[in-house]
Amino acid sequence: MLKHLVLTRVLVHLTAKDKPFRAIDTHAGLGVYDLTADESDRTGEWHEGWGRLDTPFLPEIEAVLAPYRAAVAAVRERHGPTIYPGSPALVREFLRSGDKGVFVELHPDDAASLADLYRSDSRTKVLHLDGWTALGAMIPPPERRGLVLIDPPYEELGEIDRLGRDLLKAVRKWPTGVYLGWYPIKDVGAVDRMIAALDAALERPALRIDLMIDRPDETRLTGSGLVVINPPWRLAEEMDLVLPDLAERLARRTYGAFRCERLGPEG
Repeated sequence: MLKHLVLTRVLVHLTAKDKPFRAIDTHAGLGVYDLTADESDRTGEWHEGWGRLDTPFLPEIEAVLAPYRAAVAAVRERHGPTIYPGSPALVREFLRSGDKGVFVELHPDDAASLADLYRSDSRTKVLHLDGWTALGAMIPPPERRGLVLIDPPYEELGEIDRLGRDLLKAVRKWPTGVYLGWYPIKDVGAVDRMIAALDAALERPALRIDLMIDRPDETRLTGSGLVVINPPWRLAEEMDLVLPDLAERLARRTYGAFRCERLGPEG
């Protein structure tokens, strides 16, 4: 949810200007997910996330959430009421006639499903490719304007460190792009080390946005976060507004926490 909320806020910013943009999703997944499918039903995770947003927040918070809610509703109108969108589906909802969405997925079956989903949409392209390879190969885009979402599966050791290193490489190659790097919060020390290294080396403004729904515990996932490089100018203000209420609403066993910190030259 945090990833998708921040992603939609960045997309709102990009669509505020007439100039075309390109959105690159390096680890795209399936695109859409059925919440009544066996795996979703068995884990029940969505009940603790999206399922808790049924009750509206205060109007000023709902104003920030509105594009996210509208995009989910549009995807459900197209694919069915039990569907929840992955990041490619959210991106697609914001693409205009001159914009491009590039969705990269390494798993062959998932890449094939994603390609079938968007085969008839000329604004999108699906690539069966390693996401880390795509990150270096596809920037800067022809439009010279847009975002890159990096959300690896974190199935290999050292991927949190790699996120920081590869973000730095990417920013040097395309300094003005907006980068969103998602990470799980399980090994807090690993996340803090990655953030500290980024903070020391970045020459562009950035944000660290964390949302914790349980007490830190290195044996299980207790939250998630995003590094946003070149964030839209109001993103920090928007996160400061919504994160306290999201942390309270999504908390497990009464514990919820958040942070939105500036990194880089403005940190």
